[in-house]
Amino acid sequence: MNQPKTWFVTGTSKGIGFMLVKELLQAGHNVIATTRQPDTLLDALGGPHEHLLALPVDLSNEASVKSAVQQAIDRFGRLDIVINNAGYALLGSLEEVTDEEFRQSMDINLFGAINVIRAVIPPMRNQNSGHVINISSNAGYVGYGNAGAYNAAKFALIGISEALALETQPFGIKVTVVAPGQFRTNFMDKGSMQFAKNRIAAYELDKAEQLWNDFSGQQAGDPLKLVTILMELVNHPAPPLHLLLGPDTYELIQTHRQREKEEFDAWKTVSLSTNFD
Repeated sequence: MNQPKTWFVTGTSKGIGFMLVKELLQAGHNVIATTRQPDTLLDALGGPHEHLLALPVDLSNEASVKSAVQQAIDRFGRLDIVINNAGYALLGSLEEVTDEEFRQSMDINLFGAINVIRAVIPPMRNQNSGHVINISSNAGYVGYGNAGAYNAAKFALIGISEALALETQPFGIKVTVVAPGQFRTNFMDKGSMQFAKNRIAAYELDKAEQLWNDFSGQQAGDPLKLVTILMELVNHPAPPLHLLLGPDTYELIQTHRQREKEEFDAWKTVSLSTNFD
């Protein structure tokens, strides 16, 4: 039987984050759950739990994140696994999305994760162990029209994970970046997906919004299977740096990589022509 661990999970009010917290507590793990409304989370879980520390955290505020990590250490003595799960999709063409909307999206989807990483690495480095799992997306590998802001954050999270893995490997810290496809959560519901307010008819964002709303609840991915994989992953002696989850994601990225290779090969002569003669 695997020993209980201490997990720090962001974005736990609903969806994958909430389901993960629920399953972790049932399995006897210690959980630090960050959310904007801890009371709502506690109500959804049936009340306080001796192994749960639910904290209101502003992920875009470095001091708030550091305080949460210190409270976690004070309560449970260590951190074993960190799940950077918090995020939301901002949809709209780059012409439509305002600077404020783009920056707010990056604050949560990217800089929030960076703030968590900076705060948790010191205690993990001191204990010479730990596992950081960053939740990206297939949108971190493939660009989508009307999703440039989301692409920017999720692409960046993959690159950051690769760099972090190299930096922390000497200290016994493992890193995995997970790219889920479409799972049946409320991620696509109104309020979970954000859309550019200043719309330009040519980009047909109204139609895209209706399509996403209609697709919500039809996703093929089972979120409980995703959560189970995360819980099993941390016990693997050699977990992957990159993990694709979902047949849709696997096929999409494989096709995209093949097209990239074909394009690279077609322009290879130009690529290799730049050195001094």
